[in-house]
Order: sequence, then structure tokens, then C-alpha cells
Amino acid sequence: MYGIDNYPKNYHASGIGLVNLAALGYSKNEVSGGGGGGSDGGAKPKAGLYPSLPYPSSESVGGMPYVVKQTSHAQNASYPGPGMGMGMGMPQPGAAPSAPYPSATPYPGAGLYPSLPSAQSSLPYPSAPLAPYPTGIPYPGGMPQPNLPYPAAPLAPYPNAMPGFPSMPMPYAPMPTSPAPPQQGGGFPALPYPSAPPPASAPTPEEEPSVGVAELSFTSVKVPENQNMFWMGRKATSNRQTSVHGTDFATLRESCVSNGTMFEDPDFPATNASLMYSRRPDRYYEWLRPGDIVDDPQFFVEGYSRFDVQQGELGDCWLLAAAANLTQDSKLFFRVIPPDQDFQENYAGIFHFKFWQYGKWVEVVIDDRLPTYNGELIYMHSTEKNEFWSALLEKAYAKLHGSYEALKGGTTCEAMEDFTGGVTEWYDIKEAPPNLFSIMMKAAERGSMMGCSLEPDPHVLEAETPQGLIRGHAYSITKVCLMDISTPNRQGKLPMIRMRNPWGNDAEWSGPWSDSSPEWRFIPEHTKEEIGLNFDRDGEFWMSFQDFLNHFDRVEICNLSPDSLTEDQQQSSRRKWEMSMFEGEWTSGVTAGGCRNFLETFWHNPQYIISLEDPDDEDDDGKCTAIVALMQKNRRSKRNVGIDCLTIGFAIYHLTDRDMQVKPQGLNFFKYRASVARSPHFINTREVCARFKLPPGHYLIVPSTFDPNEEGEFIIRVFSETMNNMEENDDEVGFGETDDRIAPALPPPTPKEEDDPQRIALRRLFDSVAGSDEEVDWQELKRILDHSMRDVMVGGEGFSKDAVRSMVAMLDKDRSGRLGFDEFEALLTDIAKWRAVFKLYDTRRTGSIDGFHLRGALNSAGYHLNNKLLNALAHRYGSREGQIPFDDFLMCAIKVRTFIEMFREKDTDNSDTAFFNLDDWLERTIYS
Repeated sequence: MYGIDNYPKNYHASGIGLVNLAALGYSKNEVSGGGGGGSDGGAKPKAGLYPSLPYPSSESVGGMPYVVKQTSHAQNASYPGPGMGMGMGMPQPGAAPSAPYPSATPYPGAGLYPSLPSAQSSLPYPSAPLAPYPTGIPYPGGMPQPNLPYPAAPLAPYPNAMPGFPSMPMPYAPMPTSPAPPQQGGGFPALPYPSAPPPASAPTPEEEPSVGVAELSFTSVKVPENQNMFWMGRKATSNRQTSVHGTDFATLRESCVSNGTMFEDPDFPATNASLMYSRRPDRYYEWLRPGDIVDDPQFFVEGYSRFDVQQGELGDCWLLAAAANLTQDSKLFFRVIPPDQDFQENYAGIFHFKFWQYGKWVEVVIDDRLPTYNGELIYMHSTEKNEFWSALLEKAYAKLHGSYEALKGGTTCEAMEDFTGGVTEWYDIKEAPPNLFSIMMKAAERGSMMGCSLEPDPHVLEAETPQGLIRGHAYSITKVCLMDISTPNRQGKLPMIRMRNPWGNDAEWSGPWSDSSPEWRFIPEHTKEEIGLNFDRDGEFWMSFQDFLNHFDRVEICNLSPDSLTEDQQQSSRRKWEMSMFEGEWTSGVTAGGCRNFLETFWHNPQYIISLEDPDDEDDDGKCTAIVALMQKNRRSKRNVGIDCLTIGFAIYHLTDRDMQVKPQGLNFFKYRASVARSPHFINTREVCARFKLPPGHYLIVPSTFDPNEEGEFIIRVFSETMNNMEENDDEVGFGETDDRIAPALPPPTPKEEDDPQRIALRRLFDSVAGSDEEVDWQELKRILDHSMRDVMVGGEGFSKDAVRSMVAMLDKDRSGRLGFDEFEALLTDIAKWRAVFKLYDTRRTGSIDGFHLRGALNSAGYHLNNKLLNALAHRYGSREGQIPFDDFLMCAIKVRTFIEMFREKDTDNSDTAFFNLDDWLERTIYS
């Protein structure tokens, strides 16, 4: 774990994404000076305002330093896939174990990637042809299939002969077994590739510059929550959430008014538990309603403004800074603080507020009992003693997070996002790009909310600098502009910043351009009027942008989503962002593939395509600005049970037109291509956000956790200055072709003649089991399958009753609960296919397949599913270890086939739409 004083140097520059210039086609000769990464020195191209990845051919790192997570060696050891040798520095089979990664040193330029070619050479596709892909479409150049990290000692092959029921021709033909382990190299053979066949030929480096560029290892940092005051404290509870239905407030208020009662919130009671969760209060706090505190309580007094936000005893200046910014825009303000409430009309002691939570707006209903001491509010309040909107807003936000204490210490960007639904980027000012003022100006034109802060003094709480600024304190930025200035020597425009201290007192900046500073004499009077200049001791002050850079350490910008602007604002040419958003999930063993360091599983992560069509209007280099934000959901509310934020990040890859035809991209795509951009680090925060400048084109975004098999939900958003199109790069649900490799195990497709020997033997078996009714029920079927499938079943109990019943229901068209001979024959044909597929993927002969191979196995069986369905199957049928035994794999195949056929039966016009009434739907799903 990293302490507050040993973060990687550019950790605070997380608002700036890393761009791999080599993968975008820039040659080493196009760079000069320090930052690009060559040992011969290189600078980023003209438009490269953001830190770039070091060029793979360089022996010096350059650019941003990399720090490996301390536990990465141990974690990688648990996933020692030999295929990770492509740039990951992982040991090959039979090789001596490598030394652990260093914990906090830059990656060396040489020796880290033992399997890569020399630095100056490109990364060609293997020239020696290997065995072709079984479908007859070889991967370019004979792509080698990576070995799996299984023991080198071969296991016994599956038996083909089945004792018992000697006359049963099951399954019509000898079953294929996994190929024998190779004689050289050890280990079991590779698993088959995903169903989408690789292209006929790989793009050349001229067609796709990322081909042949070595991928550098991904890195992670751990943020020490207890040492950084900018991180929100733990929540007291995970279930103290709120009303999420828009009618709850109106219904509750109407009920209280009609009954003549005052609302008391049962979910956030007026007790010490709502104040603190880690200790008892140091004195007695009395909960009072506003009418008990003042004679004439008002929700608003002469409107609302940033000066209504005054800090109390709670250390939530970050929240106050965001609340002060919220008052700058009436539409945003009244979306969070609905105006349909006051202390006069229909007053019943109940109020409501709305906050954005993971892509949705939720309503928080509270009562108006507020904590006081000696009859005065102890937390947020207004300068007007009888104004209560800000105090009630703070209470609603405290309820959202479990207690008031949960708001002690936090990030302004988190509150700004919860107030607006925007996406926040933040910069370490000392490492910020040279166009930071332009970024802030454009943000101001789009109505973005902004905040800034100084690093805390580790020895003094809220220490004051000689210029009157408070360390470890959050300020809101209320204006960014170029101000006209006229001096005896010159005239021009001066970049200026207006800020506000949430304390709302005389704790202000005392340097140049402070209140009553002599510099103001050089500003024309009309300009002073336009900016509303005043010299009240209200916590608000101006600074030149240069002084801002010299004295502040961090700036946060919350970019608003397009729906945050009114029609009038859009018509008045206020800039707006174009936004796309998707929700996703990482499921252990299926879609939680970890970062690119884990090459074998990385491609299983959810994938998204973003198309950037037009460059920015004011970009001279023809590039597009894209802000990518990955946010994990519902982690903070689980911290009280020991569940912290996952370490998350993302990588971005360029796609050619040919790549766009493949859904999703498979292992080989990532094996021979480098990312063109990525988040600076994988980090354990609620959100990872980065800004990029990229040429127009198609890009693949792969969000992931740092390590495989870490489960969580997320949303991913992309903001761009011009139109963007975003879609999930996933398979289409439906039937497909059966894998050619299992064809020998299947019966011929033509109808069998009555005198066919195998059919006669099968009929004899059926008659002996079915009895006089000439039908087989689930118990009789179970007898046959339990004995015939012993080679692939683990354990002695055989198939479950539910599995066998589902097999019967799949082919039982008349709902009789029994199968006739034709249905019995069709079922055995399907089981033969599924058994052949299962054995193809069960390379370890353990009677189960890895969850990461479920997609490929179902594809081989002729079924195509997307990530959502694969996640559902894994949750339903996978084990805690991510394994799927044979009977559960059969259930997956049965359910998929049954429900697709059920849908197709009703989709008579092939419109991908089917209609069921409730009775019909229940009958079909219950029986299946």
C-alpha cells in the first residue's frame, strides 16, 4: 500500500490519459525533447498534450513513471498462463520462476519482456506455420495457439467404450477426445478460439500501426483511504437507502397533512446513530425542527445563492464547495432541490431531494429534524438564520450515505457528479497540460462545475498559508474568464479565476487581485460591473491564473451531460458535450478477465466500440477530444462489511473497418496489437476518468479490474466535443453453426432407414426401458444417462432430477412429461453433440470446464450468447471456483435452446419480437 507521500509522481494527473503514440502511427523521428520516451529524446507531436506511453524500442522509460502493484507477482502466479509471455514477463512452461516484480520502481526498458523480439525490430507474425485452425481458416501466418497453464503430465484420455447397456449405440460414433498433448513444450493443448473466425490475413503495420508494437505492462496503485482527507469516510450502513419512487414524497406528505401529523423518517431517525457510527458524540445534541429554532423558518430567503452555504462543525467542505457551485445554474439547482416544498403550504415536516446515483436519479425523502447544540445548527447552514434549504440538503446527502459522519472527508468531484450526473476529470496542477486554462474556459462555457484544493499539511489540520489560503481545504471555482486590463505600458486580456471558500468568512486570498488590491485599478469600470465585483468579506476572491497555478495543487472539473442544458442555453450557443453511456458487469470466471497483463482472460471482459467521426471545431491537428469515465457501482455502500472499491481501469484499441466485423474481439486481436490509449493507472477509486486526443476513427474500449475474477457492476461513459457513436461489441443472440471438430461424433443429418443397425439397437434399448406405454419418463431417462455418462460426470449421484426433467421438457411438445421414440432419439443426438463439445473443452479431464470457456463451448454447440446472458448462466450454474460440471453445462445448453426455440415459435415474422400473454408465458417457462 502506498502512503500519502510516496504516490507515483503523476498519480494526481489522472485526468490526463496515456496515449501510445507508436500505436497511433507516430514514428520515433517525429518526437524530440523530453516526454516522448526515446533514449535519444523525443517530444510529443504538436497535438500531443497528454502524457504518452514510452516507445517500446527505448531503453529508458520516459513519459510517466510506472509503479507495479506490490502483490502483482503473487496474483500473476495464480494465473501463470504461458501465453502471457507476450510482453508480460511471465514465466514460460518449464522455465525457472522469475524474480518478483519490484514494488515501486520504474519498469526497465530491457529484460522485462523476455519473449519479445529485439527492441528495434517489429513484432512479426510467426513465420513457421503451425497446425491450421480446425475450420479451415488459418490465422495469419499460422497463428500459434497459446498453451494453457495446466500440468505438463498428460492425463488418460476419455474412454470411448462404456460398460453397461452394451447394446446402446451411444452416441452413434466414436467420441472425439482432446488431442494428445504435444511432445515438445509440455502442457495441454490450447483451447479453441472464439466462434468468430480470425481474418484471412492480419493487417500490416502500415494498415494498422498498433500491430507489432509491444504492449507494456499495466500498473496499479492503491489509494490509502485513511491517510488522504480527500477520500470519503466509510458509510455506516449498506441498507439505509431511500425512496426511489417519484410518488413517495407526495403520498407521504398528503397523508401527514390529512392526518395532522408531522413526518418522522423511520430510515434516518433523530438519534446518535444518524450522526456517527464510529463513536459516541462528545456532547448532547438535540434534534429540532426549523420552527423550534427560529420563529419564521423559510426554505429560501430572497432566493438562493452560493453565500447560503456555510460550513459547520462537520469536515465536509468538499460537499459545500459542490453545493455552492450548484447555485450557479437554476436548472441544476432545482433538479436536486425541487421547489415544490416550503414551510407554509402543505407543511408536514417532510422534504425531498434528488441525487444522481450510477446512471439514475433517486429521490431521498427526509424529515426536517436537524441536529442542534444550544439551539443552533451544528452543521451546514445559511448566513440567514431562518433559511434552511442548505441544512436540509446536507441531511438528505447524509441519509444517502448512512450518517453525517460518513460525509467527513471526501472528494468534491464525487459530490458534483451526484448533483449533476456529469463526469469529473481532475488534474494535479503541477503536472497539468499546458492548455489547462483552455480546458477550464471550455468547461465554463459548457456550464461545468469546478473545484480546487491545496494539499493538506500532514502535521497541521487546515493549516493557513501566508497568503490566506487553507491547506487540506476545498474551494469552489465560480468563474473563469479573460479579463480586459489596461496598464500604462500595455493593454490586453488577463486569465483570471474567481473562487470561494465555503466557510463564507474573511479567510480569503490576500495576494495580488485580492479584495481591495491595487491591481484592480487597471480594470475598466464596465468590466468590474460585468463580473459583479465586490469586496465583501464573504470568502469569495479573485486570482490570476498564474497565481492559481503557483498556489493550488488540484483542480476538478465536472463536465455536464447534455440533458443538463436547457433549450435556451443550447440555443444561446452554450457548448455542450455529446455523451454515450453503457452499464456492464464483471462476473467471476466469465467476464471478469482482469487487465491486459492476464492475456489469456483479458478478452473475456466486456468490450465497447466508440466511433469518433469529426475532429474538434478548434483543433488544428484534426483530432477529437474524448473523455472516458469508468465508474464502479455500489461499492462504497458495502464498505461496512469489508468490501472496498475494486482496482479498475481501461484500455483503448484502434479498430480497422475489418475489425468492426468481429464481435467480440478474441485473444489473437489483443495478442498482436498494442493499446493506443489507456487510463493512467488501475486504481481503487469509485471512478477512473481520463481525457484523450485521438484521430477520428473506431476505437475499442475494454474496462476491467486489475486482477481476474473480481466481480462488480460498472457504468462506462464517453464524452466528446463532437458526435460520437457507442455500442457494445458483443455477440448477437441466436443459433449458429456447430463446430466442425465435433462433426464425427454426430449422426448423419439424413433420415435413417428402418433397417439401420444403430437405429435398431437404439429402438431395442428404448423398448426395454419404456415398457408398454412406449414412452420414457424422466426417471427412466435418468437410469440410462447416469450409467452412460459416467466418463464425464463427477461424483456418484449422477444427473439431477431438474436436469433430466428439463431434457424431457425440451422435446416434449405435448406436455405429457414423457418422450416417444422419435423425441428420445433426437434428445440423444443433442446429448451426443453437447458431450462432444464438453470433452473438447475439458482439456484437464476433470469433468468440468472453466467458466471463461463457456462462451466458446456454447458457440461450438451452435448457440451464440451475449455477456449479459453468459453472466446469468454463470451465476446460475457456475461454482464458486468458476467451474461448470457436465450436467450443469447440459442445463445451460438445454435452457438456451429451449428458450430460443420458444421465442422463435412466437416470432412469426422474424422481427425479433414475440408476444406472450401471462398464462402462456408462465406455462412455458414453468414447465421448461
